[in-house]
Amino acid sequence: MHYKMGVIVACLLLLGGAIWSLFGAPSEALRLHYDDAQSVSRGEMLYADNCASCHGADLQGEPNWRQPNADGRMPAPPHDESGHTWHHPDEVLFRLTKLGTAAVVGQGYESNMPGFSETLSDQDILDVLGYIKSTWPPEIIEMHNGMTANTN
Repeated sequence: MHYKMGVIVACLLLLGGAIWSLFGAPSEALRLHYDDAQSVSRGEMLYADNCASCHGADLQGEPNWRQPNADGRMPAPPHDESGHTWHHPDEVLFRLTKLGTAAVVGQGYESNMPGFSETLSDQDILDVLGYIKSTWPPEIIEMHNGMTANTN
């Protein structure tokens, strides 16, 4: 009987670890350090290495990003204030980056946005997102902070 209980506890711990690795840190632990120079600098380098090829070196996105490509998928949107990145709270941005758009949206949605869970650590993702947020005008940052606060 004790053996079975031990197996059940071990399975629950493994399941908890799997959920943690899939969805990342809980929302209260997510904070985009857009106001931390070291985090922003690190995020800028990671963005250049992992994101700029699609979203542009200046965060400008692909041309005609609001219109589907020939394959029916949406082009990479801008991450500057002209795009819709800032319309999503921190946790959603984190999950989209970690898991990929198709995994987060589900229901058969297809996207060219990959998940970076195998490439970037959770802190790397937060640094990239912090860098992106650091480029937004103060009024956009204020709106984004309010939206994120309302989702926690």
